[in-house]
Amino acid sequence: MAEVPFSQQWQFDPLRTQLSDYSPDLGDGAELPPLEQSLELIGEHQRRLWANREQALLLVVHGTDASGKDSLIRTLATYVDPAGFHAWSFSRPNDTEARHDFLWRTVPFLPELGQMVAFNRSYHEAVMAERLWPVREPEHYDWPARYEAIRSFERHLVQEGTTIVKVWLRVSEEEHRERLLARLDKPRKRWKFATSDIDAWRRRDEYHQAASEAMLATHSGYAPWYVVPGNRKPDARAIVAGILAERLQLLAPEYPSHDPEVIEHYRELLSES
Repeated sequence: MAEVPFSQQWQFDPLRTQLSDYSPDLGDGAELPPLEQSLELIGEHQRRLWANREQALLLVVHGTDASGKDSLIRTLATYVDPAGFHAWSFSRPNDTEARHDFLWRTVPFLPELGQMVAFNRSYHEAVMAERLWPVREPEHYDWPARYEAIRSFERHLVQEGTTIVKVWLRVSEEEHRERLLARLDKPRKRWKFATSDIDAWRRRDEYHQAASEAMLATHSGYAPWYVVPGNRKPDARAIVAGILAERLQLLAPEYPSHDPEVIEHYRELLSES
């Protein structure tokens, strides 16, 4: 019997339609690949991806405030070649962005062939957060049409050579509360708070409901969602690193081939006294 790929263990299950159906904690006895080993594999195969310039990888990370999105992305970038890696964060659309179609603002930041790019939140917020905090008049919102636009957009990206990995960091209400309280006690973190965060906490369940519906509507075989238990940051980092390492090894198993004659000629040139 063929071994199930590590990533499949964490894929969104259309039969479990609510985020509350997923545990925020790792199950007893679960075995994870060592984080350092996965990070080294990510670094090596991201460099091969960059050297080949034939495929790209887009990592999309979502979750509530304080779910660990920033620190996860920093960890994943430990050994990557910065020339072929970029990370971008998307908050509430500004006035200019709101006057365009909802996919517009992320397009300039998509990876070119050879690159690995991480999005801290993404165009999916247009069918998650905007359900609760709209940026346009109600008549502009057609949720089924937006879901279809996302599926078509992601299908197009995949057909053009971009692998998409979408992650939701599942954190319990109590853990979420404790992390927000801890932020209040850290001067270097307090700047992240705004009046809107109060409403976001109060409407946490509504946001999860909108996110659950969006994930069900935009999960696909070509651009799957992964729901990762996030109560313990080390576990979440090990899981996502394992998923990325697996996908990158498939995308870039080898460095591009070289011309032996060119190499030998260059070696002779450098050896001349």
